This record gives sequence, C-alpha cells and structure tokens, in this order.
Amino acid sequence: MARAGITSRRKAEELIKQGLVAVNGRVITEPGTVIDPDSDVVSVNGKPISLERSIYLLLNKPAGYISSVKDERGRKTVLDLLPEVKERLFPVGRLDYDTRGLLLLTNDGDFANLMSHPRYHIAKVYHARCRGKVARDAIKKLQQGILLDGVPTLPARVKVLKQSKQDTLLEIELHEGRKRQIKRMLMEVGHPVIELVRVRFGPLDLKGVPEGEYRLLTRDEVETMKNLALGTVDSRHRRG
Repeated sequence: MARAGITSRRKAEELIKQGLVAVNGRVITEPGTVIDPDSDVVSVNGKPISLERSIYLLLNKPAGYISSVKDERGRKTVLDLLPEVKERLFPVGRLDYDTRGLLLLTNDGDFANLMSHPRYHIAKVYHARCRGKVARDAIKKLQQGILLDGVPTLPARVKVLKQSKQDTLLEIELHEGRKRQIKRMLMEVGHPVIELVRVRFGPLDLKGVPEGEYRLLTRDEVETMKNLALGTVDSRHRRG
C-alpha cells in the first residue's frame, strides 16, 4: 500500500489490523502477509489499488538542494530536479544541502533499507577538500577511527589526491553513514571541509551523469547492489 501511494507503511499496518484490507476478496489481518503483485488483487475499503512500478534513480546532486521530499523552510529539494518523473520517490539516505554528488532515489522501501542501514556496510567514496595541509598523523587517525558522540567510526580508507599549504583534497571511503560524518571527522583533526562530493556508492559512480542530471539504474545494477548489501557479491565490487 505504501508502494501504491495510499499511505505510509506504518499506517498501512494499522489498516490491515483493522480488517480494512483484502487480497483477492479475502480480508487479511496480518501485516506480514505475502502477495504476488503481478497476480493478486489488493483492495482497501473495497477499492482495488495498483502498485507503482519500482524505480531506481542515480542523481548527480548539485549543492543547494535538500535530500528530502519536502522542506519546511521552502528550500529546493532533490525532487525539484526530477520534474518529469511521475512516481513518488524518496532519497536513499542523504547528502547535506551543500554536499554534491551521487544520490540514489527510489520508491522501493526494502531497497532503500538495504542501501542505507549501517549493518550492510556498503562502501561510499567521497572527495573532500579541506583547509590546511593534512599531516600523516591526522590521516592515520581518520583511517583508524574518530570518536564521534562517544562511539568510534569504523576504519576508513584515506588517500591524498592533491595538497598545498592552503588546502588538501582527500579521497575517503566509508562503510557507514552517520550524520555529517566526514565533516565531523575532519573537524576533529583540525581540517574543516571546504567542499564535499560523493563520487561512488558501491560499484556505482557518476560517469556520464552531469551535475543536476540523473539516470535510471539497470536491472543488473539494482540486483548487484542488493547482493552487495546482503554479502553475496565478491568483496572487490565494494570499491568498484
């Protein structure tokens, strides 16, 4: 029902428990009931519903957009970049307002959970330009883990791409996604972020997708990402 745009998943469970949902004319009361969307007819209050097709997008997000469906402050959201897409989409995880780069959007809640839940540890690669020349000891701290909110971050892969006295461009690979994690990690070692771009998510990258544009994921890419999250893909795919 959530996929059909009828209501949220939580409210859908309430409707089922209230006996307002039927499958092939038979009332169901268990939220975990499994159906075949290609053959079963689901109705709510006696009215049949139809599922939206599952859709998976890779967006090259510019700065100045909120990774949300709507914003109470009236700022532009990533959905404003998709005016021709009619399906009801939501971002998978988030990129900050001023962060650019690879963002996935979908209407498949199970896929979104696989991609964003920290226990699945899908690698995400960022290019971070920060203030000052980052010393080896700071890089070592980033690699080993930084204490944030009393909990150390998971080990990260950190590589210097370009460096001067004024700033440093780092490539950082994470296997988790805490709120503003890279910005907070670099702040902890004394190098505030100037610019941040996510360039890779698992094997997916931004090749062929200009900033502000998007493309559909292929069926093979969707399956690869699911298998990666579930640990059924060879580890070398984690870094593309």
